[in-house]
Amino acid sequence: MDTPRSSIGIHMSTTVNLSLAAALVRFLKAQYIRRDGNDHRLIEGVFGIFGHGNVTGFGQAIEEFGGRELPYYQPKNEQAMVHSAIAFSKARRRLGTFACTTSVGPGATNLVTGAATATINRLPVLLLPGDIFASRIPSPVLQQLEAPSSQDASVNDCLRPVSKYWDRINRPEQVLTSLPEAMRVLSDQAETGAVTLALPEDVQSESYKFPEGFFEKRIYSIGRPTCAADCLSAAVVQILRSRRPLIIAGGGVQYSDACDVLGRFAAATGIPVALTQAGMGSILHSHDSWVGAIGVTGTSAANRLATEADLVVAIGTRLGDFTTASKSQFQNSRVRFIGLNINAADARKNGAIPLVGDARTVLTQLLRALKGWRIPSAYRAAVNREKAAWEEIRSRIVSKQHRTDLTQAQVISALNDECGTRGTVVHAAGGIPGDIHKLWISNSSDDYHSEYGYSCMGYEIAGALGVKMAEPKREVYAFLGDGSYLMLHTEIVTAVQERMKLVIVVLDNHGYGCIQNLQRGCGGRSFGNEFRVRKGGRLEGVAVQIDFVKNAESLGAKAIRAESLVKFRAALTLARSLKGVVLIYVPLRKTSNLPGYSWWDVPVSSSSQLATVRAARRAYDRAKKRQRYYY
Repeated sequence: MDTPRSSIGIHMSTTVNLSLAAALVRFLKAQYIRRDGNDHRLIEGVFGIFGHGNVTGFGQAIEEFGGRELPYYQPKNEQAMVHSAIAFSKARRRLGTFACTTSVGPGATNLVTGAATATINRLPVLLLPGDIFASRIPSPVLQQLEAPSSQDASVNDCLRPVSKYWDRINRPEQVLTSLPEAMRVLSDQAETGAVTLALPEDVQSESYKFPEGFFEKRIYSIGRPTCAADCLSAAVVQILRSRRPLIIAGGGVQYSDACDVLGRFAAATGIPVALTQAGMGSILHSHDSWVGAIGVTGTSAANRLATEADLVVAIGTRLGDFTTASKSQFQNSRVRFIGLNINAADARKNGAIPLVGDARTVLTQLLRALKGWRIPSAYRAAVNREKAAWEEIRSRIVSKQHRTDLTQAQVISALNDECGTRGTVVHAAGGIPGDIHKLWISNSSDDYHSEYGYSCMGYEIAGALGVKMAEPKREVYAFLGDGSYLMLHTEIVTAVQERMKLVIVVLDNHGYGCIQNLQRGCGGRSFGNEFRVRKGGRLEGVAVQIDFVKNAESLGAKAIRAESLVKFRAALTLARSLKGVVLIYVPLRKTSNLPGYSWWDVPVSSSSQLATVRAARRAYDRAKKRQRYYY
């Protein structure tokens, strides 16, 4: 609950005349989030691109009142600034975020993808788009959508379904009730996500006599709640009865700062720990219970253990389709689930015994309740065999094997070595997440930063910028393909402006290679996924020649070309010594051809005339039979 402010009543009769925008700036500067006795600014600054819908309102107020407590940063794309804000929040374990302001119209609608990314990943961000005039006098104002169903609709209504909290401020005094609620949602670890406050252009500049007490320091305390006693008892009984339990660790372990206690719990009980994309680093590769990534992009060890598990303890995970292999991963007929999550809905998924509470606290409760209990020795031996088998497979995948062409797997391995304990790799979409999740060896809890809840192309460079802002002393690597780079590379300029050191590794396979592999793997012909010139009415000509090195240099980065493993390792070493933004361009000619150990439900045509597609459909129908409902 919020820290009480006993002095607020004294100042309720004292007012200050401020514009709505100025009041908003003053309020945001006074917001803090507290956990474990430590205070953090809830809103660390403002990303903004100005237009007529916000430059003379909120923009002017930031310039006049923002100061060092609410610094302004100038991004180059509205979607990108949301990515930077949520990457910052993820790196800070949700203890702080940024506000993002845009003009009315296209600037506002550019926020939608970023808002969805934030809400799906349970990460806080405050969105402050300009809006149409509340007075309606100039209607239709420039960039206004005229909706025939209502005079009150604007493009900002697009943000409603992707926001955890949405409001339109039509009167200055409305912020007295709206802003505290917005801050509550941003700081709520169970329900956080994108928060949108639409700010009509004229209302931003209107003034009101606000009570001085409204601008006093507010602290939103984040507790560490225990779970219900009867649920804890039921979970303990289920664990004691199990013979082949498996832990799945998700992002909630990271956000709760529960990595250490998870390690102690796993060491005491011997239960193997598999990791989602967001949970990577929750337990390190050196730990005896580590079995690697789980699901569609998982290791053989984690997935084989999951197939036979009679108990799955899901900690801080949404159990998305990649983790559960589209509900085909857990095949033991007696499998049961325990869900440990701060979010009640997530805790109850798959009919789990719900342990609704803080991951660190509840794991400590379980550790005490299970003192002296360990998994059967035969199961421990099976876990060790699966781990050894996977380590051998991984070694073969990343070895050079007399190839002259550099593979994606080899790039991942070299980057993994370079990151060590002091670096963080940031990735999001395409083929990279599938390979890196499987192959990455975590040496620290924060060396792996994945946006895979929304798998949003274009996140990587903006996300790396956010991580660097959150952790300035870490070496930060944006890792992406040519498709993602072309979508949203403009934050290179922002990083240059801010004198931030980023290393950007771009793999070039001349197209959307990940989806092309999926397309062909499902029996289809290559179509629409390669960057080729038009020939004979189709995009089947020669590959489009794109000079990524010159492009990066034109934006202010230093650029290095690396065509072999030796050159790539040398480029990483050189990049470490250089200042500013460095791009390493890696042309790929071969895929890694990594083996898969789980299935993903991607429907295949049931009436295609192509023999390859018909064969893929038969395989799809067989795989569908493994899907299960868990209740």
